[in-house]
Amino acid sequence: MTSSRETGARRGGSNLARNAAIVVGIFLVGFIALLATRGANTPISSRIVGQAAPNFSGETLDGSRFDLAMHRGEWVIVNFFATWCTECRLEDPQISQFVASHEGEPVKVVSVAFSDDAESIRTYFAGRQGASWPVIPSDTGRIALDYGITKVPESYVVAPSGLVVAGFFGGVTASGLDEVINENGGMAMAGSGS
Repeated sequence: MTSSRETGARRGGSNLARNAAIVVGIFLVGFIALLATRGANTPISSRIVGQAAPNFSGETLDGSRFDLAMHRGEWVIVNFFATWCTECRLEDPQISQFVASHEGEPVKVVSVAFSDDAESIRTYFAGRQGASWPVIPSDTGRIALDYGITKVPESYVVAPSGLVVAGFFGGVTASGLDEVINENGGMAMAGSGS
């Protein structure tokens, strides 16, 4: 037979476990809500922001070669994307707008495929009448590792000096990119570091 003292102890332990589970649940819901409401164009903290941009090169969709080191003295946006990524497709018009608004200026965008296949990327950009900026569709695993990419879209702004001045997770906007460039010296910085 169970005494009232044992029943009370079991009930107290049960209440403690239930209360702890509720607190943990509330914390997790809040944390998930915070992550879910973190919108596009959100600057991120990354191990490479404030560091020299990891250099990379690769063959682009049009068969030419892109080498980051050859763009020292220009602002470079390094954009990691995938064709299966909905947010990547949503940021695409913003990147197009940014590229068009900086035509003839020392600003370059390069998109680097992440966990995607070259044929899907070719098909995607062919359906859009091609990209007006370099796209590296394959052999990009090492580039993603050097930049610490775990999820797309993710973009980094490289100053003319070669320093990574900002990173974005969850998509970029043309105005957000312009804001980062302006906050870091704007077009007056172009030509430095070449």
